[in-house]
Amino acid sequence: MTLSPPASHSGEGRWKRPESVLVVVYTAADEVLVMRRCQPPDFWQSVTGSLRWEETDPLDAAQRELYEETGLSGVEIIACGVVNRFPILPLWRPRYSPETVENVEQVFRVGLPQRRPVTLNPAEHDDYGWLPRKLAAARVSSWTNRNAILSLP
Repeated sequence: MTLSPPASHSGEGRWKRPESVLVVVYTAADEVLVMRRCQPPDFWQSVTGSLRWEETDPLDAAQRELYEETGLSGVEIIACGVVNRFPILPLWRPRYSPETVENVEQVFRVGLPQRRPVTLNPAEHDDYGWLPRKLAAARVSSWTNRNAILSLP
């Protein structure tokens, strides 16, 4: 599902697009990459981010976000066929147009043979770890992220 900007403005540069991607990165040893956001405190997650208004393919956004948040590139990103809808939390509401109340999230996964070095974007994340699947699921803050981790092959 691709959303169009509200008719009142282009959306670009003013509001975030209420469509995002979630990319779970894991290893053959069943370790999952989780990162701690700078804000809010102690908010752990997989790679995630909103599509830009000009992006037409969520896979493009997944590739961009994976690189921006981890420095990882040249890996196969697989669509999981899962689309989540959820209310935008009050903390994030000011980033979206006033009439926007929910976000649509598409889930992707990246399987790696082993851990790879990660380069965090210091504007977004300040720590990371490779955790066993169940610990990673318990650590992340979002129910959609938890479900995605527990649904890995």
